[in-house]
Order: sequence, then C-alpha cells, then structure tokens
Amino acid sequence: MRLKRILFLVLLGAAVAVLLRLRQQRPPVRVDVYLADGSLTSLGDDVAEGALLLALARDVRAAA
Repeated sequence: MRLKRILFLVLLGAAVAVLLRLRQQRPPVRVDVYLADGSLTSLGDDVAEGALLLALARDVRAAA
C-alpha cells in the first residue's frame, strides 16, 4: 500500500511538472494587421506599435 502511494505521488509530481513546462512554452503573442492593399504585417510585443495594439486587444477582451 505504501509503495502505491509513493508511486502515485511521483506520477502526480511528474504530471504537474509537465503541465508547468507546457505552460511556460507558450508561443509569443503577436497581432496580425491586414492593410487595405491586401498585405499582412505581423507585430509582436517587442515593437512599440505591436505592444500598443496588444494592450488594446487585452482591454477589449477584458471588457467583453
């Protein structure tokens, strides 16, 4: 019985470690801007305009 409990705790710890690792490896957040001429620009939060658009998008999602 004790061995089963230890095995369960080890497996539970491994599952938590995997979930935490997957959570840290999320892809970076980006915003895609479609222009009137049909072109596409993808901006990340490392660009000033991208950071502004992402902040606005977060505000809109929070308000919804």
